[in-house]
Amino acid sequence: MSLIHDWNPKQAALKDALAKPERFDEAIRLCLELHGSAHSAEVSGADTPTLFDELWRGLTRTAFEAMPTEKDVTIAWNIWHIARIEDLTANILIADSEQVLSDERLKKLGVAVRDTGNAMTDDEILNLSRSLDMDELRDYRTAVGKRTREIVSGLSVTEFKRKMKPESVRRILAEGGVTEHKDSIWLLDFWGKKTVAGILLMPITRHQIMHISDSFKLKERLAKHL
Repeated sequence: MSLIHDWNPKQAALKDALAKPERFDEAIRLCLELHGSAHSAEVSGADTPTLFDELWRGLTRTAFEAMPTEKDVTIAWNIWHIARIEDLTANILIADSEQVLSDERLKKLGVAVRDTGNAMTDDEILNLSRSLDMDELRDYRTAVGKRTREIVSGLSVTEFKRKMKPESVRRILAEGGVTEHKDSIWLLDFWGKKTVAGILLMPITRHQIMHISDSFKLKERLAKHL
């Protein structure tokens, strides 16, 4: 049974709860539960390993940066991608605050790019993957996850229907979160049409499991050939 298949009932329950003010507490609980399982146990304080912990366990540097075929990405890219998107949407769009990524953190990560990677070529994906410091990427994603949980826990029932501020959407481009490339900049239109509830559904929860599921598949395939 796939991770996404197992995830779907709770994701459907979250969608339903977000639409009903009287189920506010349930919506927050479900959102944090799904979000927590997509992050390391350190993020949520879980007593048992999460899906992300299972993915990370035994992950070699070679598997982290490998691209099996031209139809694939890499595990490194998947983790970078979901971390950047969560950072941008939670902090800039929902909280109207500063993102976790900073110049200092970029230096530790070993890369210069700031965007989500949507428009990267295979060569660019491989270059990013080979350059990223594996442990620093994990630390960055952990910091993003902890910040998101603070933001979600601080939401009120009236905020679920709040729309994104156009100036906040523009900030993402100005701060390098997306590029002008058509395969990247479309994200601004996509996110700009959402409410806070919509962002909690996608990308804060469902988007994460999609890329973690893909990473598990990559890890399993690579284990047979590396």
